[in-house]
Amino acid sequence: MRIAVTGASGFIGGAVATALADAHHEVVGFGRRARGWSHAGARYRVWDLDTGPLRADRDFEAVVHCAALADDWAPLPAALKANRDGTRTVVRSFPGARIVHLSTSSVYDAFVPNVDVSESAFPVRRFLSPYAESKTLAEFELAGTNAVILRPHAVYGPGDETLLPRLLAAVRGGRLLLPEGAEVRHTLTHVDNLVQAVTRALDPGVPRGTYNVGDDAPTVLADVLREFFDRRRVRARIVGIPYRSAFALAASLETAARMRRRRPALTRYAVSQVGMERTLDLTAARERLGYRPTATSLEGAEAW
Repeated sequence: MRIAVTGASGFIGGAVATALADAHHEVVGFGRRARGWSHAGARYRVWDLDTGPLRADRDFEAVVHCAALADDWAPLPAALKANRDGTRTVVRSFPGARIVHLSTSSVYDAFVPNVDVSESAFPVRRFLSPYAESKTLAEFELAGTNAVILRPHAVYGPGDETLLPRLLAAVRGGRLLLPEGAEVRHTLTHVDNLVQAVTRALDPGVPRGTYNVGDDAPTVLADVLREFFDRRRVRARIVGIPYRSAFALAASLETAARMRRRRPALTRYAVSQVGMERTLDLTAARERLGYRPTATSLEGAEAW
């Protein structure tokens, strides 16, 4: 199959493009950065979605759209341009191709716990970040297309520069302060499981639609973090902060940051993602995609 992968210079896009090229598909990776991804059996091209639709070499059977601005503090216009408008550009660039769109569980209501949340809980009308709002609107751009939308939560694994590394960097004096001590259940998503879901979604026989994606079963986030610290030989104790206190502090920091035009040290979105349950119902993916995820695993994390 001839497949285009947007965002190939990033963590998820690079993992997807590499896996598809390893499987001997004809892959062209697209990204903003020169030499952002490479594979002996594939090609890489620089393409900034902000510049508009691709003008040449558009004959692809499928496109995996991984490119996104995953920043919970990005200004809304910037988030919309990258995520909503970028998705519109992909649809226009590859007419007739099957689109596998990498969305996010952040499209669900961040103000309340998501307990075994199903795909039907979308859409919502309130958001804690421009990221969530812009990714919600991006999904609407795919209405009426031959698209499969995947909604993972907290993608981690080799090459991750966001989730676990950020929490590791937040350790101060041997302590990591987290809302509720992160003693809440999460459906995490190993990048290998996400790649499996993408591969299944590319099958023309798989019905289009929207699917939650994650590891085989939920886990307590604090337990995962403790194992990660052990594997990385980091001495760190998790200290819990009441959720309401952490949320109020983040709101104050956001207000001050807006006045000073700076990035806050903590956001309400981050508090909500760590301190509330975020578990996904994977029934649709299992039954309709034939998705068979593995359990949450930190094997090899010593080298991540």
